[in-house]
Amino acid sequence: MDRVLTWWDGVQALVIAGALKVAAAILLYMVGRWLISFAIRALTGVLTRRNFDATLQRYIANILAVVLNVVLVIAILGYFGLETTSFAALLAGVGLAIGAAWSGLLGNFAAGAFLIIFRPYKVGDYVVAGGVEGTVVEIGLFNTTITAPDNVTTIVGNNKVSSEIIKNFSHNPYRRVERFAQLAFGVNPAEAIALLKADLATIPNVMAEPAPDVEILDFNERGTLLAVRPYCHTDHFWQVWFDTNRLIAEKFGAAGLPAPRTVHDVRQVE
Repeated sequence: MDRVLTWWDGVQALVIAGALKVAAAILLYMVGRWLISFAIRALTGVLTRRNFDATLQRYIANILAVVLNVVLVIAILGYFGLETTSFAALLAGVGLAIGAAWSGLLGNFAAGAFLIIFRPYKVGDYVVAGGVEGTVVEIGLFNTTITAPDNVTTIVGNNKVSSEIIKNFSHNPYRRVERFAQLAFGVNPAEAIALLKADLATIPNVMAEPAPDVEILDFNERGTLLAVRPYCHTDHFWQVWFDTNRLIAEKFGAAGLPAPRTVHDVRQVE
């Protein structure tokens, strides 16, 4: 009977010790999670006060959350007496295998970090990136979302964007609208230039400085070719483009300038 009582006392002691350890582990987990949340909130507050980009804030916060949660799990396993060194090695091996399988996805992730840090463009910019032209709607961790002028949304991998040429039309305060006016043979280029220059500046959203350019660009088989170049903000580019075309047609029509046509040199061979 004494042996049974001794055994029972030993079992009770083990159960109580185990229960205390489990309770302590749960408490450690809850405190750890609270500390992780506090650290992320504190970091986000610091980044916000320093005017960091919102996407960059989420990016850094997500990385910090993953790292701290892994540390917390390893700490709890170590508290239970498990060999954390082998667990860390196993975790590293699993990470390496996942990295090899998801190399393209991780490439987009790394490229997204560089895009967010170096910021060749930002949300709202009009760009050509990854072979896609349009307005940047979102810069994600893996992809950039671009809406084209015809309102089609395209999602481009960040790795493709960072590995190709990026054109940012919104980086500078204005851009040039490049249009052409073809004159027929016999039309005085100076008179045509005066006709256009007088009213180009009256087009809505055309900038006064730099002033619009109208110059002789070339000569071809149809006559003289004029370059018509007003300047405007990127937001008004297409409106100025179409209004410039309309102005060229209206001014030349009102002035009665002949329509250009190709002139062929025909010679009779006897």
